[in-house]
Amino acid sequence: MTGIFASQISLASYREQFPSLANKAYFNYGGQGPMPQVALEAIQQSYVQIQHLGPFSSQSYEWVVEEADRTRGAIASALGTTPQTITLTENVSAGCNIALWGIDWRSGDHLLLSDCEHHSVIASVQELQRRFGIEVSTCPLQATLNDGDPVAILAEHLRPNTRLIVLSHILWNTGQRLPLAEMTAICHSYSSHQPIRVLVDAAQSVGMLPLNLDELQADFYAFTGHKWWCGPEGLGGLYVRPEALEGLHPTFAGWRGITVDRTGHPTGWKPNGLRYEMATSAYPLYAGLRAAITVHDGWGTAQDRYQRLQTLTQRLWQQLLELPGIHCLRSTPPETGLVSFQLPGKSHTQLVKYLEASGFMIRVILDPDCVRACIHYLTLEAEIDQLVAAIQEFLPRH
Repeated sequence: MTGIFASQISLASYREQFPSLANKAYFNYGGQGPMPQVALEAIQQSYVQIQHLGPFSSQSYEWVVEEADRTRGAIASALGTTPQTITLTENVSAGCNIALWGIDWRSGDHLLLSDCEHHSVIASVQELQRRFGIEVSTCPLQATLNDGDPVAILAEHLRPNTRLIVLSHILWNTGQRLPLAEMTAICHSYSSHQPIRVLVDAAQSVGMLPLNLDELQADFYAFTGHKWWCGPEGLGGLYVRPEALEGLHPTFAGWRGITVDRTGHPTGWKPNGLRYEMATSAYPLYAGLRAAITVHDGWGTAQDRYQRLQTLTQRLWQQLLELPGIHCLRSTPPETGLVSFQLPGKSHTQLVKYLEASGFMIRVILDPDCVRACIHYLTLEAEIDQLVAAIQEFLPRH
């Protein structure tokens, strides 16, 4: 489907596939996206199929393996890579932990974080530091939102003993899109002794940006299906670049990740991303995620959807700028679907509660202290206008 053809489709009609969008103006895709009806039905049908085959039978086992293969294939196709690089996980945090704990850390190694990482990642890094005596520092990328060069800032904070850099493709709090390919290249070329590995928190990029992971060259790219892809919660993935595979050891072991001999005795790890998968999962979620991805592919290309998202985001940003007392964190039109803004001297929590009572779903961010609205290609222009009007109505009262 071309962008021209997609633009002729009534988005209001297309949104009817998402039951949750019928009674609210939804601006929380960065937290969790609403599932399309076909995804809900695919999950239910999969549970029925497992019971029909027999939950623990050779037929159901073959069906589960095929479902997993199909899901890795669908994810890989959407992300510009091969199924062999994809590990199926529960969520972004699980993917990040596979990468964080799989490195052979030694006391004195250096791990570098950006100053905009999610607290779940920060907590994992703190525990690594406690257990292994590694050095941890942060580079100030938040300050580059409107001015500055993230690539140069990153380069200034690398050290000879740096083993890993952890950053987000899209910063979850400010919505800034980092130049990931350039930043990865800096890390890989920093030392001739060993490349600095790059772990990317992709919670806000997968399902929003057109992606080609093989071209980006990040070593580890952890993502989820329940945000911008609008899939079921409890299913995500981790991309591991082939060049980084052998240096990343499994922390947890399960039958899905190991090879065995004729007697069932473990003989080693699977030769690809399967080595980081463990054991029994909620397999019906696989069909739900594939169904959600297919729904999105029915409305133009990934680039079509991203361009519409950008246009809508700029519409919201421009209207917020015109409201007295509103400060947008971004001083130029945002390039992602995250719009963060502040109401100096007023309660962000009160605003969010007021809006939710009126049918508008947004959220508070603690650092920096702001409110975040998420724009999807599914968002309607009228919803943006109505959100701004509701915010304007809130302002004189508080």
